Amino acid sequence: MRDVPTSSSAPIPAVRAVLIDMDDTIFDHSLTCRAAIAALRRGEPYLRRRSLGELWSEYLGLLDAISPSVLSGAVSVEAARIERWRRIALACGARLSPAEARELSQEYRSHYQRLRRAVPGAKQLLERLHDEFPVVVVTNNEVAEQEEKVRFLGIGSLIDGLVVSQAVGSAKPDGRIFRVALGLAGVPPEEATMFGDSWTSDVLGARGVGVRPVWFNRFHRPSPDHGSVAEVRSLRPLQAARETILGATVRAPAGTRARASAL
Repeated sequence: MRDVPTSSSAPIPAVRAVLIDMDDTIFDHSLTCRAAIAALRRGEPYLRRRSLGELWSEYLGLLDAISPSVLSGAVSVEAARIERWRRIALACGARLSPAEARELSQEYRSHYQRLRRAVPGAKQLLERLHDEFPVVVVTNNEVAEQEEKVRFLGIGSLIDGLVVSQAVGSAKPDGRIFRVALGLAGVPPEEATMFGDSWTSDVLGARGVGVRPVWFNRFHRPSPDHGSVAEVRSLRPLQAARETILGATVRAPAGTRARASAL
């Protein structure tokens, strides 16, 4: 296996496993959400009081605000979805009853399911990486939700483990979820790389346990740490993305692969 060049002069331990995020790294959550909001907006006059960009910004803000309660188990996913849309409607000047907010949430969910897709190039990346290393998905969410995405995307044969925060009892950036993933991959932290879109959850979480992070910055956000972390902005061309993710001399793992497992 040939060496992969790296821009760093410091030696980096050889990669023997890849940890990878699900939402907005493999599954195109953000642009699916935006498309679903656009479809919902076309059918609801009060939503058209705000631009698509404003609704999208409001949605993201509420997602960030409510997600910690969902991940802790204090609020169910369904209740969070209903509350999110009740607040969005209120921001547009519409006061919805609980039943109306539930109906709006369900309509949005229907659009979301219909419009969902993979991040362009993600499946091809998994195919390439899985030929070489154990690949373990590390993701925050409910187990059933993430398992269904694996089935929908047809990537079950391309990953060697699915580690979900609900099952582990801790969410990224907490180190426990990364240590479970490393156990499935069968490698120490210094021989793994973590690839994901969230600076806090993926980059800082990986750093916290000694795993080399690679930031998937496809929306071209400014780096919080002045470019100190390797960065991928597109999964195409595939070879360029692969080389940045691996970032070092690679080494095939000894023995058999980690078994696929949904925790």
